[in-house]
Amino acid sequence: MTARRKALVVMGAMLGSAALAEWARPTIKVSDSYKGFKLETVFPSAFGDWRVDDKTPVIVPPPDQQAMLDKIYNQTLARTYVNSQGARVMLSVAYGGDQSDGLTVHVPDVCYVSQGFKLESSRDATLQAAPGIVIPVRHLMMTMGSRMEPVTYWVLMGDQATTSNTQRRLISIRFGLQRLIPEGMLIRVSSINPDMDKAIPVHTDFINQMMAAIPADQRERVIGKVSI
Repeated sequence: MTARRKALVVMGAMLGSAALAEWARPTIKVSDSYKGFKLETVFPSAFGDWRVDDKTPVIVPPPDQQAMLDKIYNQTLARTYVNSQGARVMLSVAYGGDQSDGLTVHVPDVCYVSQGFKLESSRDATLQAAPGIVIPVRHLMMTMGSRMEPVTYWVLMGDQATTSNTQRRLISIRFGLQRLIPEGMLIRVSSINPDMDKAIPVHTDFINQMMAAIPADQRERVIGKVSI
């Protein structure tokens, strides 16, 4: 085979590979199937024994942090709730319609530390949100000076609740093979409490009542496919 012919064969292979890669590139956003989706509608301001506490100011991220969140997410929601016993829980939700790389969600392990918090401890667990509904969650104890903030969170990637980047990467690949771009949602619940073991049951009660109040047709988009 002449050098010219070899060059043409190599060039043809390269062009073919490029065309195949372009054809296989995910192009269909799952989020496009849900027009009019609003976090304020999905997450009620009152449910069970919990109500939004309008007297407690919501802590907003620093401007540079907010700018980063605006690039990653399409919508964010931050509220503080209070129950009849005076317990307060902070809810933060961030939604992104394009999670094509499976890693763009800004998890609390990272964002809290970037704001000056120290990660004292962390552990993965499962939360029995309702009969027949189990959510994999991650618990953190974050501290900054005298502020001690237990955190419970999970990340909805595509159709599955996750607690690790590895899980999210695999889901992204699975969707990509179908040429789909998954959506993602970070759901974070936290409170001010020096005792994580006492805070977690409060978080669980809050999440249980919230899940019961979320419209059934939206619940799977918050917790993923139900795990029995």
